[in-house]
Amino acid sequence: MTDKVPYAVIQLGAKQYLLEEGDQIVAEKIDLKDGEVLTVKEVLLGYDGQKTTFGQPFLKNASVDLVMDGTKKGEKILVAKFKAKSRYRKVMGHRQLGSHFTVKAINI
Repeated sequence: MTDKVPYAVIQLGAKQYLLEEGDQIVAEKIDLKDGEVLTVKEVLLGYDGQKTTFGQPFLKNASVDLVMDGTKKGEKILVAKFKAKSRYRKVMGHRQLGSHFTVKAINI
């Protein structure tokens, strides 16, 4: 974080993100088309370049605009099942879908 640049902490799904304008994030999959704008009203903390404001739990009249860049698969994780003494072994892979966003505007 650089000084005097507006930033915000938002809650998107079950996670929280610290964002500046122009940042790119990967969040849980959200059904939107590429180029659509998602306005997040769940702003927990905001800094406008001069003053930091805390929400209780969210700030009133604050929002962050995110532009959808696309939905892509994440890295593969391996899931293994095993039962001793019965020759049962099973290894499966899983790739979680994630929505990629770019921060367009922070409105505090």
